Amino acid sequence: MGPFQIILFIVWAISTVALIALVLMHSGKGTGVSDMIASSLYNSSAATGVMEQNLDKLTVIVAVVFAICVVLAMFFFPQGIYGM
Repeated sequence: MGPFQIILFIVWAISTVALIALVLMHSGKGTGVSDMIASSLYNSSAATGVMEQNLDKLTVIVAVVFAICVVLAMFFFPQGIYGM
């Protein structure tokens, strides 16, 4: 495994953890469990401002990085890590 593949896996792992964290940071939009928890922490009208828009943009950017890593991994490891 070359240095590019190692860097690819590191970026993939970081983007995976970041994407999970960013999705969990979004406020709940419905009347489910996440809305009950979020409404007790802060006012729901305060989360619709600039911070929510920036969180949306950052989530999309990290999701694109994650998708690019998946596509690159498909090209660099067509038979898997161990191969045949």
